[in-house]
Amino acid sequence: MLTPSEIQSIKQRFGIIGNAPALNYAIQVAAQVAPTDMTVLISGESGSGKESFSKIIHALSPRKHGQFIAINCGAIPEGTIDSELFGHEKGSFTGANEARKGYFEVTNGGTMFLDEIGEMPLGTQARLLRVLENGEFIRVGASKVQKTDVRVVAASNVNLLDAVREGRFREDLYYRLNTVPITVPPLRDRGDDIYLLFRKFATDFAERYRVKPISLTPDAVAELQRFRFPGNIRQLKNIAEQMSVLEMERELDAARLRQYLPADQSSRLPMLLSAANPDGAGANNTYSERDLLYKVLFDMRRDMTDLKKLVLDLAAGQRPAEAQELLRQNSHLFNNLNVASSYEGGRLNRPAPTEGAGEYFISPRPVSDLNDSDEELTYDDEAQRVEDIPHETEEETLSLEAKEKEMIMKALKKHHNKRKYAAHDLGISERTLYRKLKQYDLEQL
Repeated sequence: MLTPSEIQSIKQRFGIIGNAPALNYAIQVAAQVAPTDMTVLISGESGSGKESFSKIIHALSPRKHGQFIAINCGAIPEGTIDSELFGHEKGSFTGANEARKGYFEVTNGGTMFLDEIGEMPLGTQARLLRVLENGEFIRVGASKVQKTDVRVVAASNVNLLDAVREGRFREDLYYRLNTVPITVPPLRDRGDDIYLLFRKFATDFAERYRVKPISLTPDAVAELQRFRFPGNIRQLKNIAEQMSVLEMERELDAARLRQYLPADQSSRLPMLLSAANPDGAGANNTYSERDLLYKVLFDMRRDMTDLKKLVLDLAAGQRPAEAQELLRQNSHLFNNLNVASSYEGGRLNRPAPTEGAGEYFISPRPVSDLNDSDEELTYDDEAQRVEDIPHETEEETLSLEAKEKEMIMKALKKHHNKRKYAAHDLGISERTLYRKLKQYDLEQL
């Protein structure tokens, strides 16, 4: 058990600022596990400072004189990651003009930090598991087994258990990596640490740009600490740098500070909960923007279905009083709706049914305008002769895979099959897009 002075010494050595209990606990676990050779899995949101903990583990371990290499698994293309990690022989693939050592061979006796381990391809995961269990690996294009002694510290900003359930991460590798878990708290949960970090960044940028440091009024400090900071420490640092360069006044109040805080990231909206964890507990519960988009689309589809049913009921020859009551009961469907048709001269004007669809699109006057004076509303003679028309609707698929495939095809079409730009538009990595193209048999696009 480390004393507070020992924890503070580690903070000063590695440039860690803050006194949040969760942060101190994470530092304590890292220091305690450092002298061992146990594999460590660091969890935390992007930008929360996970790499600093890998450096603590290496510097306080017997391997501190060995090499330390940090690798971002999400930044290496799927086709070359095996060669990068394990090396390759000459002629093993196109462009392999000479043999090359991989990171596991170069780092023998040291520590390797594998960031974004959840982005590693399944084939590479199997190779990594063999290294962790037996210390053995084979170069790409070779048959000779080689030995290595490398300590692996992995990190992920996604919930790896969810990835295991979805088949994107090997379960045996997860439990092999998760020998000692360390959770790095997000910035928004660190309280007063937010202002401490801001002051540090403001001072650093003042020295760099040779200006007076930015300071905040008490109301601005409160505003800063209420902000969610989805980008964590990285986002706070960027905001401090912007203000250091752009602000003429060196003391900012809350109103001025808000101009640097994105409005769409300030609200604390409820988090979507998974069925497996209805309490929302755990620091690793993350949900993709795609899930939120699908929820919005499903809600729109339900509202459209309700509108269609309402229009059909009106078109079926309801009496004026019944139509008026029906509209009042469904007034929520017409909020902020621009309408084309209207009531004129006490009569309901409606367009002809769409060809083959069996649906009437009636745009009534806003429901709030319907009052008791509308009791004289009548239909014309033709409306009284309306017969029931068979109504057939094509059942839309609710498959997330089908929607995902459709969105990928649209993105590729939009960017003329340029995968780099399509991946950026979809908000995923190019390697993830390549994997999805293989999954949905879209490689010919």
